[in-house]
Order: sequence, then C-alpha cells, then structure tokens
Amino acid sequence: MDPFTSLLGGPRARDAFALRASLSPPWSLRILAESPLTLLAVVRGHAWVIPDAGAPVRLAMGDVAVTRGPDHYSVADDPSTPTRVVIHPGQHCRSPEGESLSERMTLGVRTWGNHPQGETLMLVGAYEATGDISARLRQALPPLLSLTRDEWSSPLVALLCDEMSEDRPGQAAVLDRLLDLLLTAVLRTWFARPEASTPGASPPQADPVVGHAVRLLHADPAHPWTLERLAQRLGVSRAALARRFHEVVGQPPMTFLTEWRLALAADLLSAPKATLGSVAARVGYSTPYALSSAFKRVRGISPREHRARVMDGGA
Repeated sequence: MDPFTSLLGGPRARDAFALRASLSPPWSLRILAESPLTLLAVVRGHAWVIPDAGAPVRLAMGDVAVTRGPDHYSVADDPSTPTRVVIHPGQHCRSPEGESLSERMTLGVRTWGNHPQGETLMLVGAYEATGDISARLRQALPPLLSLTRDEWSSPLVALLCDEMSEDRPGQAAVLDRLLDLLLTAVLRTWFARPEASTPGASPPQADPVVGHAVRLLHADPAHPWTLERLAQRLGVSRAALARRFHEVVGQPPMTFLTEWRLALAADLLSAPKATLGSVAARVGYSTPYALSSAFKRVRGISPREHRARVMDGGA
C-alpha cells in the first residue's frame, strides 16, 4: 500500500451534510460549524473563501476548495460584504442576531439559499464526524486548499449536483459515496502538486537504498520485517542500511515501520465494524494483545481509548 492510497482510502462519509447553495448578492456566510472537512464546488458564478488566518481565495465556476476544521472562515460574494448568515455547529443557520433562518432559506430538496435562481450555485459537502476522515489525512492538509478548473476536472460535480435534487430511498448513502469519490479526486490532484506534503510519503525517495526500503515497508506493512530481511531484499548489509536510513530519515528502519503500522492501525480502528484482531493482522501484529501493547507504548493510549475518542469526535 503506497502512502497516497493509504491516505486517500480513508474518507468514509456517514450521513454527511450535503446541499446546493443558491445565492444572489449581497451574501456572506460566517462558518462556525467546525466540521472536520468541508468541500465547496462552484457550479455557477463565483464565491470568495475568507479564512480567519490567511488570504482570501476567489473560486470561479469549476473551482473547488476544501476547508479543514475546527478553523472558522467566511464564504461570500465579496470579502467586504458584511455577514448575513452564521452557520453554527450542527449546520444550524442563524442571522447575526441569533434568529433561525433554516425555514426561510430552504428552497427545496437539499437546496438552500437566498434565491432559487441565484447567481452563484455551490455544492457543499461536510464531513461531520471526526472518524469519517483519518487523523493522518487531516494532518496532511492545510486549513484551506483550492484548485481551479484549469488544474482539475471531474464529472462527479455535475453528478453530485443532480443527485442532490433527488429524494429517493437510500439517497443519503448515494450522496455519501459520491462525496467520498469527489473528495478523493480533488485530494489526489492536490497531493500531486509540489507544495503538498504527505505524511509517510518520504523525503528520502531520491536516495536509492532508503527510498526502496521505504517503498517496501509502505507496500507491505504486515510482512514480518526485520532489519536483516529488509537488508537482504535491498542487497546491502544491515549496518549500511541502518546507518544510511538513520542519516536520511532520522530514525531506525524498524522504528519507522512501527510508527507506520500504528498510523495505519489508528485509521483502520475508526471503521465501525473493525475489530482489534482484524486490524492487527492487516498491520503486521500477530495478536490483538501485541498491537494493543505497541499502540499504548507509542501513542500513550489503548486502541479502545483511541477508538472511543474518534467515535466521540475528539480525536
């Protein structure tokens, strides 16, 4: 498993917040919802995303942005437009004075805004539960990232837009999976950019020996690796591998492997039906007890405690 596949295999929406926002100027939304991850796609018109820390970003038709909670930000027709709507945790929308606007701004099935034929139409998809997005993925992302329509394209935006207007049995599950696919497509494009940083995607890839070692460990973390077995696969001595790996990566190969296995285990444990035994087998531990001991030694909490934090939204 390469590090990109590991990261991008994580999004699993469960009853995600998904709607179409139809808005005409002047409009400005203050976002206090603190959703772990939110995707914005402009279908028509334009929008400005204004983070509390950082420069505003203008999104034109076809552009997308991803914001990472719990940071607050605004989305508006112009950075100078005063706040008209405040989106609170739980996606409750109110006026700046605290009046509920939910009924007033509902325009139809999963459609919301101040005008049914607004100049701007945006798709909004918010992952509400922390466990739906792996901690490693959240840590790999900046508070705000964006792509222009010249940098990426996908038929998923149009498909998701059409599906949002449907109200059929099982529609929520369809929207969840489409949102997962769309987010994965966006992030795959973004991670290919030079400025993107991927945890586990190693800086030592240019080193022929260390780069090969990292790729082997990433590809098969469940293999019973030892320093000797890894050195044999690479055709170098144990001493040479240990020395070079530590020089380039900053830690011994087996320490690197342990951290990689436990990072994967932490992600896998967020799945509702995952068992400690199944996760242990997938990341290279012979028994649930062995995984639990390593997890607590390195991360300071047990797998059970980690899972409880994730499910409660506190990880």
